[in-house]
Amino acid sequence: MGTEVGSIRILTGNSLGDNVYHLLLQIISIAGRLHFMTDNPIVIIDSGVGGLPYLEQARKYMPDENFTYIADNKNFPYGEKNACQLKEIIQNLIKKIVDKISPKLIVIACNTASVVALSLLREEFGIPFVGVVPAIKPAGEYYENGNIGLLATRKTVEDPYTDKLIENFAATCRVIKYAGIDLVEFVENRYFTSTEEEKIAIVSESSSYFSNFKIDALVLGCTHFVYLKDYFKKALGDSVDIIDSVDGVSRQILNVIETESLVSLNKNRDIFYLTGSKAAKKGYSVFAEKFGLEWGGNL
Repeated sequence: MGTEVGSIRILTGNSLGDNVYHLLLQIISIAGRLHFMTDNPIVIIDSGVGGLPYLEQARKYMPDENFTYIADNKNFPYGEKNACQLKEIIQNLIKKIVDKISPKLIVIACNTASVVALSLLREEFGIPFVGVVPAIKPAGEYYENGNIGLLATRKTVEDPYTDKLIENFAATCRVIKYAGIDLVEFVENRYFTSTEEEKIAIVSESSSYFSNFKIDALVLGCTHFVYLKDYFKKALGDSVDIIDSVDGVSRQILNVIETESLVSLNKNRDIFYLTGSKAAKKGYSVFAEKFGLEWGGNL
């Protein structure tokens, strides 16, 4: 007796034939699930809009991928939460995302959340994660004995993980840390409505602080700060390099989906979701439109 699987005819009725038949069915089933999975979205999350420049860069590398952006404005800002609070917040959000969206990959586009929760998420959930950490490694490699400024949230500045990054990758450098607390709120709530003078003013305090140390490079250790990159460049001058992780993270996303055979076969749509009040739509819809995302409402 024979059975056809695709164009292959297998003799069944004996143990070897039956085993091969069931093995092929399993392979076909797995392949079908993987084919479905490849078109599932890459989800990028942050407490607000900080991850949008990362999505924008990722689309340049992967124009045929489907992206979903989630601004967890219900819990904004992450940088002022303690580690226990933030781990619980991120875990609950990821569970909801997995249940409702079935992503093939999740990007934690927040330095603070990545530092606190990334290893835990990789252990708990059976999907790939890409995190964002301060770009201390490339800064330390390029300016081996230089002065490096690190501008980040309070939590990232104080976290032992950041000290470990400095120890491992910038041990011969002098690293000056500064918590830019007001900058996160400014970008989140005022960036597109503020004047040029207000943007220049908001970077002046931290820029003046770093200028006192004659830094060679400034590492932007919070994704929100990427919006102000050009203003830091103007304030600090051409002699200071402004370093972020936008391109490195985008290349890592591409590397993971290629390595895991998750490259999309069909382009559908890119969507923006909130987790908090619907009253916030007006402000966030501006960001969604600027970055070419369809408005999805509340997750």
